[in-house]
Amino acid sequence: MIVQIAVIGAAALIGLGVVSMIISAIKSMAQGKQDFKRIAIMAVPFVAFGVSYLVLENIVEAAVMSAAFMMASMALAILLSGLRGTFKF
Repeated sequence: MIVQIAVIGAAALIGLGVVSMIISAIKSMAQGKQDFKRIAIMAVPFVAFGVSYLVLENIVEAAVMSAAFMMASMALAILLSGLRGTFKF
């Protein structure tokens, strides 16, 4: 019983954190403090998970595939930034 309450409480706190980040992002965009491009970059993991869930129709496999996609994209970004620094693009 206590484990279920703890898990629900943790999920609720995570949900409140995500909602507050979304509200803060919208407020910052409205005030002109943030660029839409910077905020859209933060949505990439959610979009990757959504697409993989739509394709695989299994939440566990979708989570693993979105994590693998994010790790691969991070490795690619590190490679490209290193090449850009090396060859002064």
